[in-house]
Amino acid sequence: MSILNSCAKNSIHRRYGRRIVAWCARRPAGALLLALSLGQTGAALAQAAPAADARLAFPASVQQGSMVIGRVVPGSTVRYRDRTLRTTGYGTVVFGVGRNETGPAVLQVQSPDGQASSVSIAVTGRDWPTEYVNGVPPKTVNPPAAIAERIRREQAQVTAARERDDDRADFAQRFIWPVQGRISGRFGNARVYNGLPSGSGHSGMDIAAPTGTPVKAPAAGIVTFAADNLYLTGGTLLLDHGFGISSNFLHLSRIDVKVGERVEQGQVIAAVGATGRATGPHLHWGMNWFDVRIDPLLVLERP
Repeated sequence: MSILNSCAKNSIHRRYGRRIVAWCARRPAGALLLALSLGQTGAALAQAAPAADARLAFPASVQQGSMVIGRVVPGSTVRYRDRTLRTTGYGTVVFGVGRNETGPAVLQVQSPDGQASSVSIAVTGRDWPTEYVNGVPPKTVNPPAAIAERIRREQAQVTAARERDDDRADFAQRFIWPVQGRISGRFGNARVYNGLPSGSGHSGMDIAAPTGTPVKAPAAGIVTFAADNLYLTGGTLLLDHGFGISSNFLHLSRIDVKVGERVEQGQVIAAVGATGRATGPHLHWGMNWFDVRIDPLLVLERP
C-alpha cells in the first residue's frame, strides 16, 4: 500500500489531531505532510490528486472560482502557469482558479532533492445565470466619454495593489463573513444593468445590509488600497492576505483603516454603503489571486 493510501485509510478511522500526527510521524516524511495538509480530515486526504511524488497533497478537483491550497515538500519550487508560487516554511502553496478556467490546473514541482513532479487538478464547471439589476445610476452604466480616463486610472490603481506578493500566510485562516446578510448577488453571474449587459461576470459576492453596518476583516491582512470616492465602486478598500490573495470591499460609506495598516480577523475596517454603481446599501466582497478573481463563498465553505 502506498504512503498516500496508508495514511489516508488510517485517517478515516481516527479524528484528525495528535493521534493522527503521531501515527504519521512514524511513517516517512511524506505521510506526515499529507496528514497535516490543510487541516483536512483523512477522508479529504484520500481524495488527494494523483502525483508522481506521494509527498504532494492537493485536491483532486476544484470548482471554477476556487482558492486552492496544497502542500509540497518544504523548499520546493512550484510553477503554475507563468508564476512561481511562494511556499511557506512548512510547504503550503496557494493559487486561484478563475471563473472561466476549463482545466486541468497543472502545477510543476521540483523538490529540494531535484525530483520533478507534475500535479493535475480537474476543474469542475459551474452555471452562471444572468442577474438583472435595474435602477442603477445611468451615469455609472454608460459613463460619459470624459469620465473614461478617470475610470481607467482608478482601475489601474486597484490592479496594481493586487500584485502585492507578501510572504504572509494570513490566507490560511478559516475566513469569516465580513457582514451578515442576504446574498443579493453571486460571484460569476452575468449581469445586465438597466437593460445593458456588463460584458463580464460579477466579480464578487454582494451581501445586503443597512448603511452603516460594520464591515469586519474576514481574515487578517495589510491594507493596500483605500479610497472613498471611486467612480464605479465608491468607497473602496483592499486587504492583502499574503501570497497574492486579497479581498476587496466596495460601495462603502466609511473606511476606518489606512494604507499600510495591519488588521486582524474580525476587526472593524469599514461600514456598508451604497456609493458608486449601486441600487441600495450592500457590501460587495470580492477576492483575487493576483489578477484571477475567486469566489468568496467558496473560500468560506472550504473544508
